[in-house]
Amino acid sequence: MIEYADEASFLAHYNRREFDAPLLTVDPVLFTYHQAQLKVLLVKRSAYPERGLWGLPGGFVDMANDQNLEDTAQRKLQEKTGVSPPYLEQLYSFGSTTRDKRGWSVTVAYTALIAYQECAAHIETVSDAQWLPLEHLDDLSLAFDHRQIIDFARERLRQKALYSIVPAYALPEKFTLPELQHLHEVLLGKVLQKKSFRRRIEEAELLIDTGEKRSEGNGRPAALYRMKEGSGGYNFVRNLEE
Repeated sequence: MIEYADEASFLAHYNRREFDAPLLTVDPVLFTYHQAQLKVLLVKRSAYPERGLWGLPGGFVDMANDQNLEDTAQRKLQEKTGVSPPYLEQLYSFGSTTRDKRGWSVTVAYTALIAYQECAAHIETVSDAQWLPLEHLDDLSLAFDHRQIIDFARERLRQKALYSIVPAYALPEKFTLPELQHLHEVLLGKVLQKKSFRRRIEEAELLIDTGEKRSEGNGRPAALYRMKEGSGGYNFVRNLEE
């Protein structure tokens, strides 16, 4: 073993290629709420391995330009959507000898949320990107372990829906309480009591009434709200199912 006088000398002679390292990627799972459905953004792979299969809009870390893993996630999402999502949170790390045919591979997954309207026009111009309802994934063979990652992110989002209004980041900037409630119901897989849901939201003072209204069906026009700054970080004392 070579002895170095100090750390600076050690670093000057350090060869990071001396040791094997796994492939490192970042895979964002981007959800939106559209046509009363939860949808995920998928891209069709144009290169091997797994060419022709649908997968998450991820990719390798750009060591020359990405300062951290979140930079990589934001960059890949920007490439496919044209905008940066208002909600992005690290989800989990997946790694094994079998998840990628090229060799030992690790991917750091992120959960992201965005309003459909924010990026619909851009995505329509990207031939290999598409929003797909989650229930349609059973009919597809997804690349790598991306179905497992999506399921993991979907469950995390369900947990968020129990205790917070984080799912509202998948709605337009201005939304109605029925829209917010239905999104939570989609995520939780059950109908919530309307009066109880509204009372919990109002008591927490998480939303701002914009003073605007929008007609919904044949009923009275519904008030439009937007999230207060920082309201996504609020957790209810009791979950919304209680």
